[in-house]
Amino acid sequence: MPRVTIQLVEGRTVQQKREMAREITESITRICDVPKTAVTIYFDDMPKDSYSKAGILVCDENK
Repeated sequence: MPRVTIQLVEGRTVQQKREMAREITESITRICDVPKTAVTIYFDDMPKDSYSKAGILVCDENK
């Protein structure tokens, strides 16, 4: 039962998440030889003011 957590800074569309889920599920089913129903994917959308890179909040990057 593969479980995948994908952490993203908020802003991806539902369509982008659908496409990621579909492609990641297909790869896991092929590589791990499990049915699609065994694969669970969780998208963890982080607000831009709750994530920093190199000491700078993502919401402040372009300021």
